[in-house]
Amino acid sequence: MCKCGCNTCDVEKSTLILNESLAPRGILSEGLKYHLDHKKPLTEHIYRAGSENYFNLWAEARSLYSRNILEITNADDLAVLTETDLGHFGILENGTKVPLDFPMVNEEEIGEFPFEYKGFKYNVEDTGGMIDGYGRKVWQVSIQDKNGDVETTNVRGSSDREGHQEAKKFIEDELLPYYGLDEAAKKKKKDPPIGKPMRDSSGGKAYKVYVRDPKTKKIKTVRFGSGGLRAKLDNPKARKAFAARHKCGTGEPKTSARYWSCRIGRYWKLLGGSKNFSGFW
Repeated sequence: MCKCGCNTCDVEKSTLILNESLAPRGILSEGLKYHLDHKKPLTEHIYRAGSENYFNLWAEARSLYSRNILEITNADDLAVLTETDLGHFGILENGTKVPLDFPMVNEEEIGEFPFEYKGFKYNVEDTGGMIDGYGRKVWQVSIQDKNGDVETTNVRGSSDREGHQEAKKFIEDELLPYYGLDEAAKKKKKDPPIGKPMRDSSGGKAYKVYVRDPKTKKIKTVRFGSGGLRAKLDNPKARKAFAARHKCGTGEPKTSARYWSCRIGRYWKLLGGSKNFSGFW
């Protein structure tokens, strides 16, 4: 019924209707369930055009529609399912598997890549007037990787801004991590373990620890502990005397040797000891 009660105005209708007398809802994929629940036409696909899930969902809908399990009320969806083979694949003479009724991009026709983002070139082109059900243009995004291979996809939007966003997102999420160029990977390779004391093999001191200076944000190496004396951490009196002698806990900065000498017991197991000790040295 119409919300206003007049029974003449347009109302929101389901674009997909499942005949549960023929098949239970449990047989549906998560993607098709989403379209059913949100009354979303298949032509407003939730998956990226050209992806495996994109083709699988069309093939699933086609199979259920042909068996009268799924009723399609949207005209555009019906046209795809009854007038095309989208979701099916064919085999070329050279054995290459290609999707049917899906526009393939010839890389020789892509043209130049006038835009660049974080070292990768890409292009956003008008598809020649293609629009979706909401009147938004369809843009073709082409991205070139370090090997010269090209990844293409279609993006819908009122301007090419959405195309640029899609290209940059793909570069950040896929290409930068793949080539080890993302900031997280570079930081992981660059930074040593921060705040974890270890044995010092240089011979001058017993231990060392990497610390980030809170002012300069740079990493510095702090060496501490006598290389010739054995720490008596299992002796409570020795720990108490050391803390008193070195005035532990009186505001020594974390970048100082005294800071780490006073707290070495907290990391004793990490350094090969039998257990850690709370408090100061």
